[in-house]
Amino acid sequence: MIRRKLMMVERIMYVDPETPVNCVFTAKIKGEIPEKNFRAALTKIQQKHPLLRTRINRHSEKYPFFTEEKEIEPIPLRIVDRKTDEDWLRESEKEWFRLFKDEKKPLAQLVWVKGQGASEILWVLPHCICDGTSLVTLMRELLGLLDDPSFEMNPYPVFSSVDDFLPLDFNTKKEKRKASIYLLMARFFFMIQRKSKIRNLGKNYVIHWKENSQMTTQITEKCKAHGISVHALLCAAYMQAFKEIQGKQAKGKVISPVDVRHFIPEIRKDHLFAFAPTVELPLKKGSQDVMDNAREIKKDLLQKIDKIEARKLLWMGEQMHPVVDRMIAMLKSSKGGHDITLSNMGRIDIPNDYKHFQLETIISPTVAFPWLNSNTLVTTTYNQQMDFTFMSNEHFLPKEEAVKIKNKAIELLTSSL
Repeated sequence: MIRRKLMMVERIMYVDPETPVNCVFTAKIKGEIPEKNFRAALTKIQQKHPLLRTRINRHSEKYPFFTEEKEIEPIPLRIVDRKTDEDWLRESEKEWFRLFKDEKKPLAQLVWVKGQGASEILWVLPHCICDGTSLVTLMRELLGLLDDPSFEMNPYPVFSSVDDFLPLDFNTKKEKRKASIYLLMARFFFMIQRKSKIRNLGKNYVIHWKENSQMTTQITEKCKAHGISVHALLCAAYMQAFKEIQGKQAKGKVISPVDVRHFIPEIRKDHLFAFAPTVELPLKKGSQDVMDNAREIKKDLLQKIDKIEARKLLWMGEQMHPVVDRMIAMLKSSKGGHDITLSNMGRIDIPNDYKHFQLETIISPTVAFPWLNSNTLVTTTYNQQMDFTFMSNEHFLPKEEAVKIKNKAIELLTSSL
């Protein structure tokens, strides 16, 4: 029976019962699939993943917790007639604001934008139960089951608390003393912060585009030749683009999430999990050279990843529950010290040829954060094509300005080729 408190990081992404933070992940397929295959596939996926059989209880205890719902309904399937190639985008934007309120329904939804010969499939999940790797897993499982409904998957046990991930030599007494000092400092920090009433009042938006396979190959080959990563090049190009478009307003920093599974192998690639440790990467002052900056960023990123103690981070986060509401309030009202959160999910490992259909393309996840600084860029690579979703809020970064930043970044990326 599942009953566990939301981790601190899950609580931040949960925000509160009235604020949805949903991830939407889309695949475009060519071919015809019977509806019964969708229903059967969703049943098996729900049986495998424990969090898809839970609800979030806010009432019985001080902090919200996951609780298994014995009579939970199947994952809902919403079918929409496909009229244009952009329908998936409208449906994606609608799903950003879905509140998973029904006590008998799971924390997931599937949208099928159904056309003749072509369809888009959208997974919709609250961010507090999934990260990018989780979304890829769900899409891979779904497509496999749509093609072969007899495919069997094994459920896995859910962890009971972050203590399950602690190393054997973890000194709880010593760390608790440290944690109480951190908590005291956090309380003091929030106490002296002036409460800001600034909020994002504008409309959330997404800009979506793809680089063709020729351009994608050129970018990856150039990175290989110079011994830098695609991620470092993207960070350098986007920070430089913000600097050139926004001038002194630009912060010269990106926040970069890292897959927690690198550090905690017990959390398997096919497990749903929401926490991604982040690193902050600055732009070298005074340098305009994108390739030079990318080299520095790669070095910086590797050093910072090396220092991440994800198990300890998770545990330390659990000691911070008393100040989570203040953290959320600050995210909603503070401009932050970064230009953008840049998540590069890399090459998506999902087959594209199935017996009954073909996976034509993958569209990077979209999400509408309620934070004041909601600038987010997500990129994936599938079929030798890089795909980008750039999200923000009209109030914080007008769409017109975001398009200028995107165009400048592409110019910087391609001029370095």
